Amino acid sequence: MKQLWVSREIDAPAGVVWDILVDVDAWPRWGPSIRSASVEGGALAAGATGRIQTTPGVSLHFEITRFEPGTRWAWKVGGIAATDHRVDPVGTDRSRLGFGIGWPAAPYLAVCRVAIGRIERLASVPTGSAAVRARPPG
Repeated sequence: MKQLWVSREIDAPAGVVWDILVDVDAWPRWGPSIRSASVEGGALAAGATGRIQTTPGVSLHFEITRFEPGTRWAWKVGGIAATDHRVDPVGTDRSRLGFGIGWPAAPYLAVCRVAIGRIERLASVPTGSAAVRARPPG
C-alpha cells in the first residue's frame, strides 16, 4: 500500500532519536494517541508483540512488522497496518525523523506532526532530566 509521509529535519543525532523511538516506556511521552505500552520480552524486534492503551482508554495488541536497527520500524495495531517510523542521519548532529501511514489514515498525519515535535524536544533534553521523564501536556 502506498504511504503518505510527514518528516522533518531535527537538531539531534540519529542515534538519540532512534533510542527514543524504540523505548516503549517513552511512547506515551511523544505519542499523542498512546497512554501506555508494553512489549513482550522488553525490546522491539521484528515479530515482537505487545499492547498499547490508547488515550481514549482502548487496549490494543500490536506486532512489529518491520525492524531495521537504527533506522526504521513499522507495526500493526489491532491487526491493521499502522505507522512506519524512520530516522536517518543528516551529518553527525542532525537527523530526519519521519512517520509513514497508509492513505486511508491520512488525517493521522496531524498526530504524527505533533509526535515529531515531542521527540525533537525529548532528544534535546539531557539524559536523566526530570523533563525527559515527564509526559508532555496534551
